[in-house]
Amino acid sequence: QVQLVESGGGLVQAGGSLRLSCAASGRTFSTYAMAWFRRAPGKVREAVAAITWSAGSTLYQDSVKGRFTISRDNAKNTVYLQMNSLKPEDTAVYYCAASMEGRLSLSSRYGYWGQGTQVTVSS
Repeated sequence: QVQLVESGGGLVQAGGSLRLSCAASGRTFSTYAMAWFRRAPGKVREAVAAITWSAGSTLYQDSVKGRFTISRDNAKNTVYLQMNSLKPEDTAVYYCAASMEGRLSLSSRYGYWGQGTQVTVSS
């Protein structure tokens, strides 16, 4: 019912910036919150940031707080992740996800997922 497509990944040097986009389509009105997750090779999936469509309230993983900014453009049904001061440890496949739960949490049930976009940060 909800389709998510990520874009904007690429190769950047440490200290650089990158902006990821997540285009949502379908029954987006049924979703309450959007989030970005990431998975690095050999590591568990990690929630990065989340945002609500309504008020734009946000949550961040401590490791990215102050460096990453999640935002949304409701008119475009798009969620962004602005990543600044990138570090090699930020290298991962980044996924966009949507939740229908009426709460903002990094541990909410996210039932819809995009295909992922690769972010590689070189040193």
